[in-house]
Amino acid sequence: MAIEPDQLDQSGLELAAMLKQLRKQAGLSGVRLAARCHMSQSKISRIEGNKLGLDRKQLELAGLEAATSEFRYFLLSMTTGLLATPDYIRESIAYAPPKQQAKTVSLKLERQAVLLDRSKRFTFLLTEQAVRYPLVSPDAMAMQIDRLASLALQANIRIGVLPMAVKFSNTPLSTFTVYDDRLATIETDLGAAVFRDPKDVRSLLDRFTSYEGHALFGDEARGLLSEWAWSFRE
Repeated sequence: MAIEPDQLDQSGLELAAMLKQLRKQAGLSGVRLAARCHMSQSKISRIEGNKLGLDRKQLELAGLEAATSEFRYFLLSMTTGLLATPDYIRESIAYAPPKQQAKTVSLKLERQAVLLDRSKRFTFLLTEQAVRYPLVSPDAMAMQIDRLASLALQANIRIGVLPMAVKFSNTPLSTFTVYDDRLATIETDLGAAVFRDPKDVRSLLDRFTSYEGHALFGDEARGLLSEWAWSFRE
């Protein structure tokens, strides 16, 4: 079942309870989860109790990421915050009030520490549009793409790119993320939807596998990323 975008604000208690359940399923105490998220145990308690206001989304995501072992990201139009440089993150939330921007950028950068946990596995599939969309200045875009190529060398991270020439049997319409095989989210310009029904999660996993079969990885992906980075430098 999906939680529709206009219902997300009303589903805080449900999401908080779900995060607590995922933590327990992962065998993590509140203290251990707090250590993995680089935050206090009291903050974890407030997240699970739905007692946070501003920046709640970032903290909820940090809790979800700490309780997940395998991540699959399909990125349709932009790079996700876990892979982004500070400049890219700042521009992606330029619509927010200045004070909120600073805190959100800090939280997004803190969340990137999860990539260093070698017990977790990440697969990111990025379309050419997601990689090359000129969100920041040319020099900053080159650095952003260089970061993708660098992260692709990390043992627990797979970064696949999908050039514009790729023809899909099932046309991608949205960015989505699958956390283990228990939970999935779909993002649109109007908001996000959360899926927990096993059939829905399986459907997105099957779609991800299909896209993965078209992606370039390893040296081919890094070569293409290098080419795209230099196109901004020129």
